[in-house]
Amino acid sequence: MTTEMTSLQRVLTTLGHKEPDRVPLFLLVTMHGAKELGLSIQEYFSKAENVVEGQLRMRKKYRNDCLNNFFYAAVEVEAWGSEVIYREDGPPNSGTPIIRKPEDIKYLEPPKVKEKPCLIKVLEATQQLKAKSGDDAPVLATVISPFSLPVMQMGFDKYIELMYEHPDLFERLMRMNEEFCVEWANAQLEAGATAVTYFDPVSSTTVTPREMYLETGFQIAKRTIARIKGPTATHLASGRSLPVLNDISQTGTAAIGISVLEDLTEVKAACKGKLTVIGNLNGVEMRKWTPQQAEAIVKEAIAKAGPGGGYILADNHGEIPWQVPEETLLAISESVHKWGRYPLNL
Repeated sequence: MTTEMTSLQRVLTTLGHKEPDRVPLFLLVTMHGAKELGLSIQEYFSKAENVVEGQLRMRKKYRNDCLNNFFYAAVEVEAWGSEVIYREDGPPNSGTPIIRKPEDIKYLEPPKVKEKPCLIKVLEATQQLKAKSGDDAPVLATVISPFSLPVMQMGFDKYIELMYEHPDLFERLMRMNEEFCVEWANAQLEAGATAVTYFDPVSSTTVTPREMYLETGFQIAKRTIARIKGPTATHLASGRSLPVLNDISQTGTAAIGISVLEDLTEVKAACKGKLTVIGNLNGVEMRKWTPQQAEAIVKEAIAKAGPGGGYILADNHGEIPWQVPEETLLAISESVHKWGRYPLNL
């Protein structure tokens, strides 16, 4: 019988491609803390203390193996000067792009992380989460990759045009985004984060062909991750990864967040000894699962990816939708604790 580990020990053992006492559970609930505190999403994200309290309560309720300092993706473009649009039932999003035409890139300068109130809030939350959890659980930080941030900075269609039609301006934007990303990642690590999630959906072959990725997102990830002073996990936010898994393993990252569109057995085999697999529960479908369905799906995921360690059970997007009920999240947690104990008996 394996001795009970702390969440941090469990995760580190898994990242070492060994079997811990149980499959780690990363329930990446970012907005559910607002429900728990009886606040609107906008009010919840207005103070670091709210997010800290929400995360601590979520971890206790769902017996989660991580604490998450993530507020919302648009916090990064907010730092660059974009507005944020709040909604009552989903994550805040970015407003009008700050880059209206390619020429605007010539005059753009990256923000200073420690001068931006929206980022300072996240750093304060990180410090508090670390102070309250000590070495019991990892505190996860998040950065949007330099290659994926332009989707919010200028809009998807204009960004694709920039890539193909304005290589010089594309290169300038990437260099600025790299400086910002590295400064932002290292500030969060300095504040107490254990590891950094490098969100990079544009590098997925769902969006960018592998040949293009190897010239762009791959080179950018190698340069950026090399300058981040802590471990990283790359997440493609629902995008496909199989065709580029071997390439991603060469960027210096330790883990990969994978899509529900891909078979876990195949992904686990491709990642063996190179990358820890994170995923791949369907967050959209999760809204309608019964507790019995949740148990069956969790059990199947563990059977496919759990043997030998190197697997963390999580959703496939990196953020569980607001509409997923508490009953379902409790059923997922219960199922991991029931079926995820090593040695696995499925």
